[in-house]
Amino acid sequence: MRRWGETVRRDRRYRTRPGAYAVLWRQGRVLLTFQAEPRPEVQLPGGGADPGEGLLAALHREVREETGWTLGAARRIGAYRRFAFMPEYDLWAEKVCHLFLARPALRLGEPREAGHAAFWAAPGAALEMLANPAERDALRRLLPRL
Repeated sequence: MRRWGETVRRDRRYRTRPGAYAVLWRQGRVLLTFQAEPRPEVQLPGGGADPGEGLLAALHREVREETGWTLGAARRIGAYRRFAFMPEYDLWAEKVCHLFLARPALRLGEPREAGHAAFWAAPGAALEMLANPAERDALRRLLPRL
């Protein structure tokens, strides 16, 4: 599994944090989320699985919270590891990020999660805006197959 993010530090204890993230593709555009905190950035919708929560359940919950959309036909397309400090949890984490390709199914309303805004972007714009290099790489590799 490819590793991204900060250099692993021997003086830190990392907690494994599995998560699920979606490339939501519709009519030649990808659905992204803008997250204002802890630092403003554009991301693929998704996030960490809660204790006892499966990856698909986490994916559905996170996409709904961050975008206001439900999703369908999710299939796993890859995974990567990322070592990072998560200030919102005061936690050094080894994030094991599972990527899914899914179809946005139904817009239920605005994002539920404070500080998030969902928007559609053309592929080239999405590649420029995504803050996470692993997400950019995954989308760049996926685009020829869409």
